[in-house]
Amino acid sequence: MTTSDIIHAFDAQGKPLGVFIPNAVWEQLNPTVKQALTPNRAKRQEIKEPLADWDMLVSCWDFPYPVDTDVHCQLCDNQTQDWKADTPRKFQLKAANLGGLVSFECNQCQARIRKNHFKDTIDVICTPAVSN
Repeated sequence: MTTSDIIHAFDAQGKPLGVFIPNAVWEQLNPTVKQALTPNRAKRQEIKEPLADWDMLVSCWDFPYPVDTDVHCQLCDNQTQDWKADTPRKFQLKAANLGGLVSFECNQCQARIRKNHFKDTIDVICTPAVSN
């Protein structure tokens, strides 16, 4: 294989769109690419959301305002009106309790969004992902 076997694709304005490589090269790269992409996806699929805790909070809801299902990440501007209805999920429920604390992880930047439900207000705190 030579570099002339690689085809670079551009749009009408000259912006790079992608690269076409021979199938033989792809066959060599494919396992490495799959391995690089799989860990995060597999890790997220293994995580079980505490939906029973959320359902318990909703069933015992005693705040003077309706149940809120919107979530907004102030760090990357990812947002939804109903986190539970999104497919795929934009936010992962991490915790919910009867005290009104609900915590989400942003699936875009892994920030933590914590919603503290108080009697008359909801306090939202967004913190960046912790890097290990």
